[in-house]
Amino acid sequence: QVQLVESGGGSVQPGSALRLTCAASGSAFSVSLMSWYRQAAGKQRELVASINTDGNLNYAESVKARFTISRDNRKKMVTLQMNSLEPEDTAVYYCRSRFLGARGQEYIYWGQGTQVTVSS
Repeated sequence: QVQLVESGGGSVQPGSALRLTCAASGSAFSVSLMSWYRQAAGKQRELVASINTDGNLNYAESVKARFTISRDNRKKMVTLQMNSLEPEDTAVYYCRSRFLGARGQEYIYWGQGTQVTVSS
């Protein structure tokens, strides 16, 4: 069983920075693809950034050069550093873990989400 707990959200002005943290439990963190998703009001949930077990990164075009995802396998944590925030970044941000079991079955877990609001 995996539990993911996000923290670090808040309300900030445009141009500000926030750092989101996702703390994971369980033994599968080091073999998991870790991702941040977000869902704005009235919109579908979308991928923001991901980092795989080799440290390869993937970002949505809208956040490239502003957001940075990183992971610490020893601490079982993944972070999302968000700089130069824009009102369009306002959303609930979710941490996601995905890994394959011994028989190849896929496991996906989500955190409860943390609200990020960017407004002047």
